[in-house]
Amino acid sequence: MNPVIQRIQEAATAPVLFVACDFDGTLAPIVSDPDLARADPQALESLRALAKMPQTEVAVISGRARADLRKLLGPADGILLVGSHGGEIDADLPDALPDEARPLLEVLRTDADSIAGRFAGVRCEYKPASVAIHYRNADPAVIAQIQDAILEGPARREGVFIRRGKMVIELAVIEASKGRALQTLRYRLAAAAVVFIGDDLTDEEAFATLSSPDVGVKVGDGETLAPYSVHDVSGVRDALAALAVTRERFLAQSRAAPIERHSLLSDQRSAALVSPEGRIVWMCLPRIDGSALFSELLDGPYAGHFSVEAADGTPPVEQAYVGDSFVLQTRWPGFSVTDYMDCTSGRPFRRAGRTDLLRVIEGKGNIRITFAPRLDFGRMGTRLIQLDDGLEVDGSLDPIVLRSPGIPWNLVDEGPHQIATAELALGDEPVVLELRYGTANMDPANASETDRRELTARFWHFWAQTLKLPDIAPDMVRRSALVLRGLFHGPTGAIAAAATTSLPEHPGGVRNWDYRYCWPRDAALAAAALVRLGTTGQAMKFLDWLLGVLDNCPSPECLSPVYTVAGGHLMPEAEIGCLRGYRESRPVRVGNLAAQQVQLDVFGPILDLVALLGESGAALSTEHWRLTEMLVTAVESRWQEPDHGIWEVRRPRQHHVHSKVMCWLSVHRAISIARYMGRKRPHWPELRDSIARDVLERGWKPHRNAFTATYDEDYSDASALSVGLVGMVPPDDPRFMGTVQLVERELRVGPTVYRYRYDDGLPGPEGGFHLCTTWLIEAYALTGRNDDARGLFEEFIALAGPTGLLSEEYDPRYGLALGNFPQAYSHLGLIQAALRLNQGD
Repeated sequence: MNPVIQRIQEAATAPVLFVACDFDGTLAPIVSDPDLARADPQALESLRALAKMPQTEVAVISGRARADLRKLLGPADGILLVGSHGGEIDADLPDALPDEARPLLEVLRTDADSIAGRFAGVRCEYKPASVAIHYRNADPAVIAQIQDAILEGPARREGVFIRRGKMVIELAVIEASKGRALQTLRYRLAAAAVVFIGDDLTDEEAFATLSSPDVGVKVGDGETLAPYSVHDVSGVRDALAALAVTRERFLAQSRAAPIERHSLLSDQRSAALVSPEGRIVWMCLPRIDGSALFSELLDGPYAGHFSVEAADGTPPVEQAYVGDSFVLQTRWPGFSVTDYMDCTSGRPFRRAGRTDLLRVIEGKGNIRITFAPRLDFGRMGTRLIQLDDGLEVDGSLDPIVLRSPGIPWNLVDEGPHQIATAELALGDEPVVLELRYGTANMDPANASETDRRELTARFWHFWAQTLKLPDIAPDMVRRSALVLRGLFHGPTGAIAAAATTSLPEHPGGVRNWDYRYCWPRDAALAAAALVRLGTTGQAMKFLDWLLGVLDNCPSPECLSPVYTVAGGHLMPEAEIGCLRGYRESRPVRVGNLAAQQVQLDVFGPILDLVALLGESGAALSTEHWRLTEMLVTAVESRWQEPDHGIWEVRRPRQHHVHSKVMCWLSVHRAISIARYMGRKRPHWPELRDSIARDVLERGWKPHRNAFTATYDEDYSDASALSVGLVGMVPPDDPRFMGTVQLVERELRVGPTVYRYRYDDGLPGPEGGFHLCTTWLIEAYALTGRNDDARGLFEEFIALAGPTGLLSEEYDPRYGLALGNFPQAYSHLGLIQAALRLNQGD
């Protein structure tokens, strides 16, 4: 096989692949008149095909102006166009050209015209930040004179940057290089491998940045840093075609089930995810933040699963919850599987340690069952012991058994692990598979399976019936409330942010975090959403959990951003090296470094929740007043400090507008709590007003006509909408309306809204953030843009999966759900947006 093709095909298996190439001499043959250059149609078609593939980025990096590239290439179709040797990445020049460089550029153009007038065949190309002097068509006898005229003349002016190419010298007024552009884009895209193809001397700067597993391909003859070469554009065409075919095949083979098509099972202590194929692909025990027993979600079948399937491979035809519950039914032609976690006998509120997962198979047909547990994310060899009525998982600290009487299991070795498989023909009686964690007892349960199923369904249904639902999307709101209840840790009152770890915000990238813990901020917002639906029990128990956490804090100012659902501190963030991650997204993390951050916005949602409970008539006590005073004291002590902010960016602390607004909200709502409880704190209004003055003075950017991310930066940030959403300024305040317009203009893409677009210290992009989308919906409604609010809401809820669940983010380019699942933020945001729209109606 051609070594170039072979090496490129190897690179095609990278988790995130970045393909970049030059234009002239690479995509298009060199011609005497650059205006007549045309890209090879087949090579361009391969680039466009690659650009449409997920986890694949494509760029053309050229010395031409980006505007010229747009004319020559036509519709970009996802291809990044980088002009002026990397000088035009984010914006076209001359718009981004520094003012001090403009006079020098005019002088260089005059100098170039003078040289062109002296030598026949010399052509000047005027670019946004440079002048290229081409002498390809000049008499070879005078080329040395032309070069001397350039290098000893205008090239010696102060502030001029020289680039030499094939029969061209370019004089630029800004410093840029293809190598620097390639490195910048590689970081932004979090590319695991780069394929760069180029022909010119300026492309050597790009080749110099490459290392294994990257591939550099030189077009044409001559010395080069690239390890591979092709003769001409036809070789480029063949290489790109092979790359596109191989990449498409690789992605098809590694394609995982879409995140949003999974479904949640819960007993308010642990949680499991069922794939659209009816497989248990994720389950952590004994708590939601414990070690995983099944991890197929993060590394395919070898990482552990519990599956039931048709023996002939026929896929399921339907999957849905039974009523308002977490009893899930998956149907195949002829039979069905009903999955649930037993919620009878008060289990959802007992200390974690005993969990029963039931899978009930009913109908007719031949089926195959596979039980493949993997202890501790698969880091421990997992062996099985066959018993009279089922299987025992050997080596677990807590006993684990699968009660499955009458099933003819066959044990098979898989490396250090074992799996159990069985094939059987369904009869008149249902097949009941009962996974029991925390006991080795294999006796039949006292209650029948049908009674347990009915009581479990009632546990969820009766609670859902108490909700006061809006007229807007009541079914989606009800399911969102159920998700928040499913993430609620019954024994303690904590609310987990999500049921999973490391589902990526950028497929193939490193933005993979563990969300199986309780962030007091997120939990307070989730509890508040439930209170607004008329149920206060979860909110009151969450505050009990929080009071217990604070009792163990040295002072309220030391409240951590995140805790375990039991109220303990997180272990240091670590990586599970044996798991490759969802869609090859490494690393898989456990723990969360956010526990070590300073996030001063945490206090606002908590005191807003306490005030909301008081307004709803809940029985607040002196304990809640103690909580209020502690948190206001913390705000008073720390509100003027910088912090890491709600988005937990991994960069130095800043004065985040959202954090300051939440400090204001803390005191504002504490004043309401004081009135409700008959207390007086005369200095609190002045503290509140001082914070407001600071935000309105330092957070407002007149030249942006908006509040921005931080006091010292001008970046747009959806969290700045909080200024109006929580009432620091009224909805008709021009400053709030300007902020809404900025977020809409710079952060909204179709049905989703990004958190921000600035460099947050991590490689790779992320998707739009569902919570931010719901904030913009609310902002539209508050500012009287009801049609816009309703339209965006309809687009947003359409992103939910078949069973009504939402992930954290959405990639509008590829239509992919991203991030951990199901996400409390997304569902509480949906509830809030629906309630806001309902108020407008």
